[in-house]
Amino acid sequence: MNRGRFIAFEGGEGMGKSTQARMLAEKLERWGRAVELTREPGGTPGAEAIRELLLAPPGEGWPPAAEALLFAAARADHVARRIRPALEAGTWIVCDRFIDSSRAYQGIAGGLGDDSVNALHRVGSDGLLPDLALLIDAPIAAASERLARRDGDTSDAIGGRATEYHEAVNAAFRDFADAEPERFAVIDGSGSIEDVHERVIAVMRSRFEEFARC
Repeated sequence: MNRGRFIAFEGGEGMGKSTQARMLAEKLERWGRAVELTREPGGTPGAEAIRELLLAPPGEGWPPAAEALLFAAARADHVARRIRPALEAGTWIVCDRFIDSSRAYQGIAGGLGDDSVNALHRVGSDGLLPDLALLIDAPIAAASERLARRDGDTSDAIGGRATEYHEAVNAAFRDFADAEPERFAVIDGSGSIEDVHERVIAVMRSRFEEFARC
């Protein structure tokens, strides 16, 4: 049995990752692949419980190191209980965020450093990386408009951080993509949902020979 492939959607707030992940999973199913659509933090009961702690933290919230540890713990459970078993069974995984989000948010924008976040990932998830990270990138003003339409005046503990923090996150993602072009593909996130989806599918066809004629 062939191993499944692992596709992660990455990017800052309001880029449309969740919508594009769902649309890609549906397309892969139409192309005859077994697919699981999942998200981070989350994807398993334990990781979903940690998600609630991260996005609606008790008291004054988490200091940066504790936040990174919680993300790593959620990911470790997600990888062990869902992602690796599915891949080994030949199922494709489409995930809304993975390790590169922790690198951008906690490592770079949060000041912990890329090496520290990667070290946690090696311990917790044996350093698993997606076969392809699809980075949805759009001007932060456009993303902010989408967030306002989606969330109104309410944001979670991470999405509600200062503009400077989110600018640092977006810059970090672009730096990752520049440094690892073989693992990343940058998708122009401007235009309609359908426009972005077409760009995603074009990348899938170019990166995976099996889809070239789909």
